[in-house]
Amino acid sequence: MAQQIFLPGNDLFAATAAPDGRYGAFFDDDGEAAYFYALDLDSDDLILDAVHVYDAANRPRHRRHASLSIVWSPDGHKCALLIDGAPQAAFDFEARRGFSRTRLQAPVRHNRSSWPASDHSWSDAAVDWLDLRKSA
Repeated sequence: MAQQIFLPGNDLFAATAAPDGRYGAFFDDDGEAAYFYALDLDSDDLILDAVHVYDAANRPRHRRHASLSIVWSPDGHKCALLIDGAPQAAFDFEARRGFSRTRLQAPVRHNRSSWPASDHSWSDAAVDWLDLRKSA
């Protein structure tokens, strides 16, 4: 997905598919809260997991535009949500796990085909494949 400029706290929906088309991810800011969702594009149970990204009420009062990108690992098994170039959330489809810097639960019902429940704790290892230190 190409970088997109947006105003946090305003409605925004951005989606992308993995390079092989098996998985997908989307970002949704409904004006009150923002979440990042993992999708299985080959399943009837489309949503695998969701992680909280931010609450609009907790954003700084001086509202400014930000850049948003959803990037995929070359093998299509991992993706990350970047805001202003910094990873805020990530999914590892092989490990069946989501990660978020906020660790708040997202309102997703887990069904039998979805991923195991997780606290979505952040780990820098979740985005090591981005190689941000070397590119900075």
